[in-house]
Amino acid sequence: MSDATTERPAAPHPTEIRVHKDRASLTVTFDDGNAFLLPAEFLRVESPSAEVKGHGAGQAITLGGKRHVKIKGAEPVGNYAVRLTFDDGHDTGLYSWTLLYRLGRDRETIWRAYLERLKAQGKTRE
Repeated sequence: MSDATTERPAAPHPTEIRVHKDRASLTVTFDDGNAFLLPAEFLRVESPSAEVKGHGAGQAITLGGKRHVKIKGAEPVGNYAVRLTFDDGHDTGLYSWTLLYRLGRDRETIWRAYLERLKAQGKTRE
C-alpha cells in the first residue's frame, strides 16, 4: 500500500517540442505550463552523450567551437526522450524529458558554469 503523501509527483511531460525554422533553437512546452527556449549551442554542449559526458565520473569534456551549430532534427524515442541531431554530425544524445526540463529550468546557471569552464580551459565558443 502506498501513502500518497510520500509519493514523488510525476516529472513534467512535454506537450510540444518545436525546432524553430532557423534551426538555432527549440522550444519545449511541458504539461505543468512551463515552456523553455533552448538554443542549439546550449543543447549541443550539454549533450547527455558519452562524447560529452564520458563513460564515468570525471570524464566529461567541455566542447568549444559550437556557437553556430544548428539542429537538423528531433526524433521521439519511446515516451521518455528525444534524439536531437546536429549539423556537426552529432546524433547520439538522448535528451530525456527530465533532462530537458532541468536544462530549461536551470539554463542560466548551467550556461554560466559552461562559460567558466571554457575560459579556464582556454577554449572559445567560435
